[in-house]
Amino acid sequence: MATHDYVIANQGFPAFRSDLNDVLQAIVSNNSNATAPATTYAYQMWYDTNTNNWYMRNADNDAWITLATFNQVTDTVNFIDSSTTVAGISTSATSTVLTLADGSVAINPAGYVSVGGAATQAGEIRFLEDTDNGSNYIALRAGTLSGNVTLTLPTAAGSDGQFLKTDGSGNLSFADAGAGGSDKQIQFNDSGAFGGITMGTTGQVLSTDGTTASFTDPAAGGTDWQAVKTADFTAVATEGYFINTTSTVVTMTLPASPTIGDEVAFIDYAGTFDTNNLTIGRNSQPIQGSAADLTVSTERAANTLVYTDGTQGWLLKVK
Repeated sequence: MATHDYVIANQGFPAFRSDLNDVLQAIVSNNSNATAPATTYAYQMWYDTNTNNWYMRNADNDAWITLATFNQVTDTVNFIDSSTTVAGISTSATSTVLTLADGSVAINPAGYVSVGGAATQAGEIRFLEDTDNGSNYIALRAGTLSGNVTLTLPTAAGSDGQFLKTDGSGNLSFADAGAGGSDKQIQFNDSGAFGGITMGTTGQVLSTDGTTASFTDPAAGGTDWQAVKTADFTAVATEGYFINTTSTVVTMTLPASPTIGDEVAFIDYAGTFDTNNLTIGRNSQPIQGSAADLTVSTERAANTLVYTDGTQGWLLKVK
């Protein structure tokens, strides 16, 4: 390590040779010293052994420009960008890692590119549009994370109409959009997948039993009349019943858990309610405000029960 004023004075041979060797030592060591050379020249190099900064003299020879900072322990270098406190390029590689070409940047050997975040913004990559069109861009930015996330791209381009999906472990692939079935179906979300209902026939309506939806024929006149009943049974809302008590009394139990507007209709089929009564079981709901079953003993009686609420329960509506 040495510095020199690069002036060799007139002197004898032994002194000349020593002075010349000092000049060459200063050149080969980039004027390395803990203090700046006393005599300076434009574009002169100097390595500060105190701070491990590498400098070059400016063109006017009135200031030093900091080029880089070296770490002599890890053998790495940080190139300086605009000031001594901002690192432009940092590398600890022992071979070429970044190649700049006309229109491209190559990284070799393979690794990853890290885009750092800040206190007020996550890391972001921006893809700018053609400058002939403007200066807008599409940005990809990290969200708030609880751990690292890696998304592995598909190995093929996919087909027209396909979408990008994940297997839940970060592996992305192209897949066909699911369908609820063939044409002439109503499609719906069925636990995250497409489901479907086959179209009904003309005049049918969409109904549900609380679990499954399907197309059914609408109840005629608003009431779905059933075949003649001759024994005890439990009624269903919206249904009507012809009840034959010729041989024995019959109990019709009203629906459980009714809702406002539910209706149940009944008719004395054989005109025998006066002989063998019809009992209407309330099924824990009031009938006309009374917590008691209803007995129908009128010959040829025909009525409709309409549910209101938990106070009045089922009310009679004369047909």
